[in-house]
Amino acid sequence: MMTYFNKVLLLGTGPTVIQLAVNFKNYYNSKVAIAGRESLRSKMFFETIVQHQLELNVNIQNTQHQSVAGKCIIDAFFKGYHTVSGDWDTVVLSVTTDSYISVLAQIDKEVLKKASCFILISPTFGSSHLITNFLKYLSPKTEVISFSTYYGDTRWLGENPSNEVLTTGVKRTVYIGSTYSKSDRLDELSKLFRYLGIHLEKVASPLEAETKNISLYVHPPLFMNDFSLEAIFDEKKITKYVYKLYPEGPITYTVIRHLLNYWKEMMAIVQHFNIQPLNLLKFMVDDNYPLQPESIARQEIENFNKLESIHQEYLLYIRYASLLIDPFSIPNQEGRYFDFSAVPLRSIFKNHDGEWDIPRMPKEDYYRVKIIQGIAKALKLKSPTLDYFVQTYEEKLQQVVASPENKIYSDAFQVKSFSQEIEMICKELILSEKTKVV
Repeated sequence: MMTYFNKVLLLGTGPTVIQLAVNFKNYYNSKVAIAGRESLRSKMFFETIVQHQLELNVNIQNTQHQSVAGKCIIDAFFKGYHTVSGDWDTVVLSVTTDSYISVLAQIDKEVLKKASCFILISPTFGSSHLITNFLKYLSPKTEVISFSTYYGDTRWLGENPSNEVLTTGVKRTVYIGSTYSKSDRLDELSKLFRYLGIHLEKVASPLEAETKNISLYVHPPLFMNDFSLEAIFDEKKITKYVYKLYPEGPITYTVIRHLLNYWKEMMAIVQHFNIQPLNLLKFMVDDNYPLQPESIARQEIENFNKLESIHQEYLLYIRYASLLIDPFSIPNQEGRYFDFSAVPLRSIFKNHDGEWDIPRMPKEDYYRVKIIQGIAKALKLKSPTLDYFVQTYEEKLQQVVASPENKIYSDAFQVKSFSQEIEMICKELILSEKTKVV
């Protein structure tokens, strides 16, 4: 009987890495190492780990998530990806999707060659093809596994990176796909997730798993519009909120129409790869956050894909309006429910290097939509809504950088083509098309 996950190398120094380390170490008794880049943030992280003799600790907010909590002592750490050495059978990428290639390119090729499996914790559409293409000449038989999304909501216990995190939420269902049609590793991961109290749903491919991510559909319309971009970049003192209706937030019937049309453009792309189209409303309600049945009837949810556009827009608007408050919270004496939609739009900030930087939303969404735009172009599919998001965002970047203010901006403010990554992904997509058994 072959055991998997004997030696696990985790890439990244965010809170997620601590949760992953504790789960792999305690469930599989793996040898675990963490590697990160050399930055001020990761310096704090590594210093705290050393102070605590390599002990990591996951705390939980809700007792029902007891199974994800725990402590462990890791076996090694590497400051700077170029310092990674040793034999690792599994490499887990817990870094932002736009840095996958730059991170792997810094690691010794011999280390990568020895790994038989690469796991992508929160990839975006096309990430598995990108990794497969990168590894093609190093290790063509390696297994690439994509999760649809990270399985929890984990943050640092205090203000700064340390050896302790707090996991405040755990997903009910996570989707997973492998480049191997029969994968023993997926079976092993299913056992771990059963223990964690999470349903791990296997799908036919990593690309399909990558389509089961709600932020793929909702982030671009919510963040890449004039209202949100002004709140993010113009440092207004009045807070605006991601999920609120205009004027407190970006949600107008136009934003809802963009959300719907962009989903339709995405579905045209996924159907090209024989992936079942996703019922957007059902996915929102059943996989993400439920509604009271009085808000939208079940029949409307089930038949969403068959309805005409104006009806679909109406239902999506109702969905967001119904979640301005948490409909399942307990109201207070005044009859007020928990203000569920009060998620602030974070504005640009000075990073640890003293440069102005862009928050993860929309920085990562820019990468996401540029990659999808590149795939759509390669397939000769029209994507006007997607093009609109890209154009709106890039115009904002150029406007900010051109302003007379004497500021040092990070490279997140540069308009990028991501042409190398798009080319790598499209090569693999075309290959997978050709090798498909009809």
